Amino acid sequence: MLFIQELHEGMKIAGVYLVKSRTAATTKNGKAYENVVLMDKTGTIDAKIWEPDSPGIDDFDALDYVDIVGDISKYNGNLQLSLKRVRKAREGEYEPADYLPTSDMNPEEMYKALMNFVEKVNNPYLQALLSRYFIEDEAFISRFKSASAAKTIHHAFVGGLLQHTLYVTNMCYFFTKYYPILNKDLLLTAAICHDIGKVDEISAFPLNDYTDEGQLLGHIMIGAEMIHDAAKEIPGFPSELEADLKHCILAHHGEYEYGSPKKPALAEALALNLADNADARLESMTELFKANAQKPREEWFGFNRIFESNIRKTGNIDEFK
Repeated sequence: MLFIQELHEGMKIAGVYLVKSRTAATTKNGKAYENVVLMDKTGTIDAKIWEPDSPGIDDFDALDYVDIVGDISKYNGNLQLSLKRVRKAREGEYEPADYLPTSDMNPEEMYKALMNFVEKVNNPYLQALLSRYFIEDEAFISRFKSASAAKTIHHAFVGGLLQHTLYVTNMCYFFTKYYPILNKDLLLTAAICHDIGKVDEISAFPLNDYTDEGQLLGHIMIGAEMIHDAAKEIPGFPSELEADLKHCILAHHGEYEYGSPKKPALAEALALNLADNADARLESMTELFKANAQKPREEWFGFNRIFESNIRKTGNIDEFK
């Protein structure tokens, strides 16, 4: 089986893939067809069943593993798979680990590194708040370790939320070494907690889609509520400190058009926004490089809507390794 990342226009493929979604649709001429999204650990691909009643199309549902035969073409600049035959795969015909994208880093090692930053927080109220979620709440910890940080765009893999949180926290800690205006305890706590709402915003893999709560509220609002819920259970938690921490959560996307209810009004909120955006952008670039790994380093990848630019690797990138 070829991984989705290895597919290209003009190929005829056969193999087992995981069905992320399956929906019925109708062409402009009234002909029925089906939209199917297939996935493996390297990504997803849009597929079409143009003849749903064909004898080669067996019954299957979303989240089934299916053995398929099809042709790869391009539509609107993206790869598209036309499915000719589909049947449910049998146990032993696939390895589940091949179908869930995961972080390249060990989750237990990442969590241990994140706990090292928790230990650097000296304020007793912030320490107590962090302990409630990241030390005492085993159900939250389990979900946090396995959650993705997004449906698409960046860190959309098992362990993505943990990896993103660790990298953002590391950058924020770096900032505190060089900018004395920053409150270290507040910034580290905000960094560690900035995306905790994503455990409720996005469902677990393999679905990895927005929940009802995620659609209605979003992770920023959910996270701010989680901060409030924890603070009110900690005796004497200062109201001003709670407001400062919630502001960092509410402002960490930086701009209204990017989903922030508030713009940064505290130095810590600004630092968090910069770190969050830096890691999201660099991870997006990393994933773009991985998706184009087969291309020569001097070849351009084409226009990318995230960066609003045509992208290629640095010409002498291998010399920096």
